[in-house]
Amino acid sequence: MGHVDHGKTSILDYIRKTHIAEKESGGITQHIGASQIEHNGKKITFIDTPGHEAFSQMRMRGSKIADIAILVVAAVEGLQPQSKEAIKHIKKAGIPMIVAINKIDMPGANPDKAKRELQKEEVVAEDWGGTVPFVNVSAKTGQGMDELLEMISLVAEMENLKACLDKPARGVVIESSLDSKRGPSASVLLQDGVLRYGLAAATPSAFGKIKSLENFQGKKIDQAFPSQPVVIIGFESVPKIGEIFEVMPNIEAAKQFTLLETEKGLKEKPLQVPAPKEGQKVLNLILKTDFLGSSEVLEETLAQIPQNEIAMRIVGSGVGEINLNDAKMAKSSNAVIIGFRVKTHPAARVTAEKEKIRIMNFDIIYDLVEWIQKYMEKMKTPQIIRKDLGKLKVLFSFWGEKNRQIIGGKMVEGEVKKGVKIEVSRNGVTINQGRLINLQKNKKDIADAGKGEEVGILYEGSEKIQEGDYLIFYTQERNF
Repeated sequence: MGHVDHGKTSILDYIRKTHIAEKESGGITQHIGASQIEHNGKKITFIDTPGHEAFSQMRMRGSKIADIAILVVAAVEGLQPQSKEAIKHIKKAGIPMIVAINKIDMPGANPDKAKRELQKEEVVAEDWGGTVPFVNVSAKTGQGMDELLEMISLVAEMENLKACLDKPARGVVIESSLDSKRGPSASVLLQDGVLRYGLAAATPSAFGKIKSLENFQGKKIDQAFPSQPVVIIGFESVPKIGEIFEVMPNIEAAKQFTLLETEKGLKEKPLQVPAPKEGQKVLNLILKTDFLGSSEVLEETLAQIPQNEIAMRIVGSGVGEINLNDAKMAKSSNAVIIGFRVKTHPAARVTAEKEKIRIMNFDIIYDLVEWIQKYMEKMKTPQIIRKDLGKLKVLFSFWGEKNRQIIGGKMVEGEVKKGVKIEVSRNGVTINQGRLINLQKNKKDIADAGKGEEVGILYEGSEKIQEGDYLIFYTQERNF
């Protein structure tokens, strides 16, 4: 853990490159959220969950996911805001800490400065009379990396960290996703017992039979042991991040466990969506993301956007591609569909175009947030966009009742269809505006007509239309 750009990922990359036996497997599965290396005959698992604050969210659910925390502080920059935030999370988790002072190879590196700043946060180095081990490292040269791994092993030994193999398999869900081919999958960190292919498993939100197990490199395995990161395929639905998963005697027991836990959760935490203020506009969103962790980060990030004038409501969220059901929900709730690193199913795309549903896809969270902020600004003062469709030359007209006229004419440009607005032009000057009530051809109602066709129109407007006038058909839309 630590501040952005202080070298957390670089340290992990160096360790994995030098300590993972099968070097050719360069494509370590990043989304599993954890990787395992071997050092001096001992295995060490590193939790590396991109996209969300693993500690804070796991602790909120009462799950202990890590045994030791490594706080990374750059020797040049020293203590930064996210470093302090990480210290709070570590202390709240109640787990031992090791401080890695990174970038000691860089000009201006000052490990003692970092130590002094950490001391003010009550993180005191052992050689300064404290209890926290400090290790100077360089992710670039590899200096201190073996010492860091040895310190991890030493702290684990001193903490007497042990797991029981005789217990039923149990662990924590650290990431989950929905694949169109493989179905729901969960990346888990096993804490007790031995996890095997074919067993039934359950969490408070999902259950299933284990159809496949994969290690963090994506290779199929028959069984997994404590502290081993593994992907489970076989859940009936996508489990929530941070949940405890447990092996059950059979699939029926797994199903009953999930049903009872879900029912209990609904009673304990009923969904409460604050009502918008009187006169306040509302932006409804449907979020679809590649992984559940991405969804949690997005929801937390969007919640920080000021909503004084425009209220934001997430009316639906899930993992996997944007599908037809999402488009239908967007239509019924007047929502914008936001996709994050997901594809859009062709059927959903067609429906969205037909129903004028906005679908926006993003690969970078900052671009997504920026777009929503701009969209909310436009909602405050929406622009009315006019789109001209076609033009008709009036051949005859006569008055009806209540400002209505029957017009006969020939389409000279574009098209006309029911429901459009009409602008009346005489000698190049606009004299009136009205609307099209009905459209006929050969005394039969029609939905639309194109260039060259002669049609009859029931027009509503205050000014009388004359032979030789032109009717311009157009639509108006709000541009958000």
